[in-house]
Amino acid sequence: MKHSIIALALLSGLTAACNAEQKDTSAETEMVDAGGEAAFVNDEAKGPIFIDPKGEENVAVSGYDTVSYFEGDGVPVKGSKEFTVKYNGVDYHFASAENAERFQIDPAKFVPQYGGHCAWALGANSRLAPGDATVYKIVDGKLYLNFSKEVQVNWEKDIPGFIKGADEAWPKIDPKASFDNQ
Repeated sequence: MKHSIIALALLSGLTAACNAEQKDTSAETEMVDAGGEAAFVNDEAKGPIFIDPKGEENVAVSGYDTVSYFEGDGVPVKGSKEFTVKYNGVDYHFASAENAERFQIDPAKFVPQYGGHCAWALGANSRLAPGDATVYKIVDGKLYLNFSKEVQVNWEKDIPGFIKGADEAWPKIDPKASFDNQ
């Protein structure tokens, strides 16, 4: 199993070089297996990734398994440090080796849009706000997070409009920005 994870990581790690402004400049994804070895994934994604300051250091989506949002009943589950993949310099936790491997094959399919920041705040105000991993919606196969359930009610009034606004605002956000320094 360890060899298949490493082989998969090497194959998936041969993606486009990381943008110089990104946090991690390696050209691979990192997955930590039970033996402590790692696998890496980077792409040309730009923009800051939200890391909950109250959570674990450098862990995206509050440690939730991003693949789990797209499976079965769509209820996300917490990942484990045992199945960690480093993607664009940030750790993603998974509930199983299988989910970690699926993520490594196509990470852009599973990461939340806008680096896990609130889709409504970006779409309505062109500003970053924290995304809550438990307040989400999948639209056209993409994962969007909102700040709170109350904010999500506003977002749901015009999802296509807010996505359009956020898509226009996202490239203008400084890749080193955070929600508290705008």
